Amino acid sequence: MSNRGRLSILATIALVVGACTGGGGTAASSAPSVAASQPPPSTAAEASSPPASAAPIAGGLLDKVLKAGKLMVSTDPKYPPQSELEPDGTYKGFDIDVATEVAKRLGVKIEFTTPDWSAITAGGWGGRWDASVGSMTITIDRAKVLDFSPPYYYTPAQMAASTHSGITTLDGLAGKTICSGESTTYDQWLTGTLNFGTGQNLGTPPAGIKTVTLPTDTDCPDQWKAKRFDFDGWLSSSTTVDGAIKAGLPLVKVGDPVFFEPLAVAVDKSGPPDTDFVPALKKIIDDMHTDGTLSTMSTKWFGVDLTVATT
Repeated sequence: MSNRGRLSILATIALVVGACTGGGGTAASSAPSVAASQPPPSTAAEASSPPASAAPIAGGLLDKVLKAGKLMVSTDPKYPPQSELEPDGTYKGFDIDVATEVAKRLGVKIEFTTPDWSAITAGGWGGRWDASVGSMTITIDRAKVLDFSPPYYYTPAQMAASTHSGITTLDGLAGKTICSGESTTYDQWLTGTLNFGTGQNLGTPPAGIKTVTLPTDTDCPDQWKAKRFDFDGWLSSSTTVDGAIKAGLPLVKVGDPVFFEPLAVAVDKSGPPDTDFVPALKKIIDDMHTDGTLSTMSTKWFGVDLTVATT
């Protein structure tokens, strides 16, 4: 894109509005509609939003990205259908498509990197990547170190159990060990530390549970596939759970979704100043909602439109 085109994008940037976000996986048409019982957690998001800027800041994140001609994005190589590393070294998935479109609308190329999720959510990226397009939910703690785009889609959190356990109800997981990905909202919900900053009641996990975490969500059902049954339950996005079932892994969904979460693009507060980047990112995500791009991508990967939250 020419400098004139880039300046045109910047000239239309609106005031930054805070947003929310979170993590998810494969879907089937049976995935529940996103009747999100919670609205986007605007309280935390607004607190995390920088002031708007009308032009690239010298040394700022948008200035850095445009000068480099590429957007470096962190993602998960093992989180289908959101993101997955192919044998030929390419990536595919919903998050991959979203990140690629964001880069296209910025007029730059896309490049992916795959740090641990715990490193992404902790902030302090040291400029190693520019943004996370990895289905991240905004929380009070994350908003201390990260800035967020508006949500680009929403997913329900779904409990599952191994078929080996024989458990078929949520109450059946009481006193059992439940697995989730490291540094995820799922682990936070299980341990009673999840806080979206909206004050709503997120419910409580089955009584007396123990927890275990693995590097990424899909490592949990992979253990069952390998016939290792150190835990009986798994909490992840309903889309990820549906994808694991579709892939033939030995598990069943247990109960209704336990909470709903909005998912957004994240940027490191301690990196290059992002007061030029976040407004541009907000406009792009808003435009992708308005022109139907996100709905089309969601239907392609999940079999259902998860891009609109309803109360």
